[in-house]
Amino acid sequence: MNFYSNHKLLFWTALIFFLFLTLNIAILPAIQNQQVYKPLPNAKPLTKDELAGKALYVANGCIACHTQQVRSVEMDKVFGSRPNIPADYAMNRRTDVWRNTANLLGSERTGPDLTNIGERQPSVDWQLLHLYQPRAVVEQSVMPAFQWLFEEKQYTDKGDVEVKVPEQFLKHKFNKIVAKKEALQLVAYILSLKQTKLPDGVVAPEFLYKQKEKAQAAVAAGGLPDGAEIYAGNCVACHQATGEGLPGAFPPLKGSPVVLGDDLKLYVTIIMKGYSGRPGFGVMPPVGTTANFTPEMVAALMNHERSSWGNSAKPVTAAEVKKIMDEIK
Repeated sequence: MNFYSNHKLLFWTALIFFLFLTLNIAILPAIQNQQVYKPLPNAKPLTKDELAGKALYVANGCIACHTQQVRSVEMDKVFGSRPNIPADYAMNRRTDVWRNTANLLGSERTGPDLTNIGERQPSVDWQLLHLYQPRAVVEQSVMPAFQWLFEEKQYTDKGDVEVKVPEQFLKHKFNKIVAKKEALQLVAYILSLKQTKLPDGVVAPEFLYKQKEKAQAAVAAGGLPDGAEIYAGNCVACHQATGEGLPGAFPPLKGSPVVLGDDLKLYVTIIMKGYSGRPGFGVMPPVGTTANFTPEMVAALMNHERSSWGNSAKPVTAAEVKKIMDEIK
């Protein structure tokens, strides 16, 4: 009974027991996890601007509508080439002593998952326009416009990053929309979100609950993949389903002299390596290289664009495309 009557003994016994439990249940397992879960060999740490963008991502509530987790179910395959593994998050660190933004996994998909958005949509121009006015690039989008990350000017200054906004989305027709530093940092973080390739010999986890495969339904005439599907997955966000692009932002493919012309080398080079020579338009990223397009995929995409929206041009073959791809490597 003396033990229960001695308040000092009770206090110190409870404190020591609490510290013992804390050490063994929280601190030591956390240290062990940090030693076991190492980042993948090719993982890159965030730059200063990307870290600042991550803080803006949190501050602006992006985590409320977007996840960063490719689950192991087949329906998530559109968001990444493989399900996520613990090592994908091993490089996350505290923002500072007081704040911990370790894993921004999220729980809602009001908007699409962003795990691999840096690969799926690597265009800086598209990302900035999407932040300024989401409905300019995705008509049905419910995402709010983050226009406080931009400023409106009559003239651009040296070093300004102008956002190519279609006229119908401008408040004042002849003004210029310039991205603030915060917008550029947020886009830098978004574009840093890429699934790291697994080391050679490491097998990726399989997707579960696979949907019934279309028995070569994705293969069109001539043994090529479905060009319309490739276009929808890689090109439609900028050039639109109509092929008309967005005036002042992204050029049209409908009636395009490049699409309809005979200079296949230029055409293939643009798809694989991007393009920056379009007056009035931003830089096109190397979509084909980023998405690891094969000659068959490029040929299928070209044939879709050359035969859609009223376009009518001679089909190309995978052999023609392969020859060009070998030349431009």
